[in-house]
Amino acid sequence: MASMNAAQVLILLEHTKIAPVFFNPDIEYSKKIVKACYDGGMRVFEFTNRGVEAPTVFSALRDFVNENCPEMALGIGTIFTAEEAKDYIDLGTDFIVQPITSLEVGEVCREHQIPWLPAAATLNEIWHAKQAGATVVKLFPGNVLGPGFVKAIKGPLPNIKVMVTGGVEPTQESIQSWLKAGANYLGMGSQLFAGELKTIEDFSKLSLKVKQVLSY
Repeated sequence: MASMNAAQVLILLEHTKIAPVFFNPDIEYSKKIVKACYDGGMRVFEFTNRGVEAPTVFSALRDFVNENCPEMALGIGTIFTAEEAKDYIDLGTDFIVQPITSLEVGEVCREHQIPWLPAAATLNEIWHAKQAGATVVKLFPGNVLGPGFVKAIKGPLPNIKVMVTGGVEPTQESIQSWLKAGANYLGMGSQLFAGELKTIEDFSKLSLKVKQVLSY
């Protein structure tokens, strides 16, 4: 069961503006990553459905977050089908993110009152995703679209909330370029988690890095 309702998830997104995007098949390693992000101030975390181990890891993270990170919204990304969406809703996801827009996933999210973040890469796709009930429209891949695209689409569609994922770097220059262009939220993946973390000190450094990123 989800730990937060849709309104709570959006409040947290509005507060931090940034959500980590992460996958690792190792449960204990994933727990340490989530906790380091939480300690650094992140309050929204997207775990991605990118391996056969993903459901098992996500289930363990759901229990871990409930106990150790009570103010964090934990969601699932890389969802393609309604069946996958239902499975992760049963596992307690707080929100669902897609790399595409599939209307059947949107319908499942509406039925269960789960925030739906489908992806789009054109003005037409963004409009139709919003008309289909998207809570937030994910702009992907950000590194291909660029801040100029965000600025351009905000002219005709100023009221549609968008999250840019792909190409967002953990630097003040990158973050501000996207936010000033009109992005409401940012998804940050491999750039935030560069290199394998092994020691307590490594995870402490990640927490400090997260804190700095959020200050930008």
